[in-house]
Amino acid sequence: MTPDRALRHLQVAGLLLAAGGGRRLGGRPKALLRHGGVLLVERAARGLREAGCDRVHVVLGAGAEEVRVHAELSGCVLVDNPGWGEGMGSSLRAGLHSLGGTDARAALVSLVDQPGIGPEAYARVLDAFTDETALVSAAYDGRRGHPVLLGAAHWPGVVEAARGDQGARAYLKQHSAEIRLVECGDVADPYDIDTGADLGRPRPGGAH
Repeated sequence: MTPDRALRHLQVAGLLLAAGGGRRLGGRPKALLRHGGVLLVERAARGLREAGCDRVHVVLGAGAEEVRVHAELSGCVLVDNPGWGEGMGSSLRAGLHSLGGTDARAALVSLVDQPGIGPEAYARVLDAFTDETALVSAAYDGRRGHPVLLGAAHWPGVVEAARGDQGARAYLKQHSAEIRLVECGDVADPYDIDTGADLGRPRPGGAH
């Protein structure tokens, strides 16, 4: 890794949204679901680290105490979101607030229920970081998806707009002309874990 690239990686924090309650999965917290024998929260956190995020903040909500007991998340900063039931927007706000007192210049945002997205896709988006004004998104056949890199200059606007299950969607729509898309369809599959059948889906070759 070149010195410039290493410095960029130090300036970007991984932000894993892992608070969902899995209502369509019998109320099991998504963080504690297993895919390929590995807890979803462990797989995603490990992927962010392997991609180059030295700092990873994990937002917990449903089953937070169980996650703390059963998941191996050493080295991660665990952020409690008591308002997780309001939707993904509340978790994004909690995560960005937790990064506010750090020296991070951007957040690489990932969702816990997308095990088909791994370190290769994370790394591609991370490598597109330039400075705190950066807005970068993975793309799949040209369509925007996760992960998304939010430069710190955008955090106040994202926090203001993040409501319900929309996350950063409204803000990104307003700033679509500023987003740099990074194609990741050859190394990742952005499906969500929404049903029991999804847990049996094989991982694509590039998602570990």
